[in-house]
Order: sequence, then structure tokens, then C-alpha cells
Amino acid sequence: MDEVTVVVAHSERATLRVGDVFLKVDTDPARLDVEVRAMSLAPVPTPEVLWRKPSVLAIGALRGTTLGRLGGPSAGTPAAWAAAGAVLRELHEAPPPPWPGRAGRSTAALAAELDAECALLVTNGTLPADLVTRSREIAGAALRPWTPAFTHGDLQVAHVFVEGEKVTGVIDWSEAGRGDALYDLATFTLGHEQHLDDVIAGYGTGVDRDVIRAWWSLRSLLAVRWLVEHGFDPFAPGCEVDVLRSLV
Repeated sequence: MDEVTVVVAHSERATLRVGDVFLKVDTDPARLDVEVRAMSLAPVPTPEVLWRKPSVLAIGALRGTTLGRLGGPSAGTPAAWAAAGAVLRELHEAPPPPWPGRAGRSTAALAAELDAECALLVTNGTLPADLVTRSREIAGAALRPWTPAFTHGDLQVAHVFVEGEKVTGVIDWSEAGRGDALYDLATFTLGHEQHLDDVIAGYGTGVDRDVIRAWWSLRSLLAVRWLVEHGFDPFAPGCEVDVLRSLV
């Protein structure tokens, strides 16, 4: 009999694995609606949708393994990272969905959220004020006009599966929608800066490295407090706080 494995769990979502089936449980059914619709539109490999209930989505397992994880090494070859870059280009060049995604927040709203979060990080003593101030300055380069693209919205490296040098699928599409393509590239390479050249080699032109660095800083600043409050450790080696320190 297959065992039940908890892949990830917090107060908003949980993902369980039973054999070759993954069950995604979400407190907000709308996120699952987005996930199913985005996977049906994305021109890249995605998991098979097995069935759907209001708050539960069942999907099939993908072949291969993830390229890595934040805070850990990557077993992927440079060619595998380049292949992921090529898949990202294919996604970003597809017609964008009609709804805004996580990577599509307005610059004004994002700047206001970022400033409020930075103030809390300092007030609560979560991070040193000088680190927050310098990181906020770096993050400012991400707050610029961008051309809407079909974005994944949460393209962590652990969400891309490869088999050898071929991408077999991309998971977790609940934040997908219209957005800034460089947000996806930055999320994918967060904590794996050494593979950015490989990804760009597969992706092609149109990548502003300063904006990628800005998104690394911005995403990390917005994530630290949420991660702490939900039982994760952004202070672990190679994770969000280390990313911020490496940029200043």
C-alpha cells in the first residue's frame, strides 16, 4: 500500500502524495481554478489533471526530478538549466491569459507593499535596518514598466522537473497570469545565481541582469516575514536572507 507523504503544508495550502498522485488542498478554491486553467493554456509540459473538487485538485506525477531547491545544490547540468530557459521563453511568448497573476501586480501597489514590509522587518527586529535599506534600494530597479507576458508567478526551481537534459514538466500554477517575464526568471534562479548564465543561454535576449537582481531582492524582502510566520526558515544557508546579504 502506498504511504501518504506530506510534500508541503501550512495554514493556506497542503500538498500530499499518494503513489503517483498528488493531492493539492487549498483554502481558496479560486487558486485551484487558476491552476487548472493556466495548465490548460500553457504551451509547456504540465502535470495531468486527474480530477477536481472545490478545494482539492488531483494531478499525476511527472517523470524525472526537480532541478534543485532553494538552499540546496542543483544536480542539473548546464544543458538542463538552459533547457529550462528555453521552456520559459516558450511560455513567455505565448498569448498571456486574460487575468493578472502574481507577477502582474502594478508597480505602485508593489512599491507600497514593499515599503510597508520593509518597515515591519525593521520595527520587528527581523532584519538589520542597514540590510533592509540597501536591499530596498536594489529592489527599486524592478519597479519599472514591463510588457505583459504569460507568467508562471511562482517558478521556484523545485517546480521544474527534468529528465537528463529535457524538461518533463512544470508544477504549481496557482499564481499564473499576465505579468513581468523577468519575475519568473528571477524566481527560478533565486539562490542559484551561478546558473543564471545557463538559463539566459537557453532563454535568449531581453534579459536585464540588474532587474533580475532587483527581483531577487524584492521577492526575498516580501517573503521573509511570511516564511517565519508559517514555519519556514528564510535564515537557512542559501535561502532568502543569504540572498539579500549576497546582493548588498
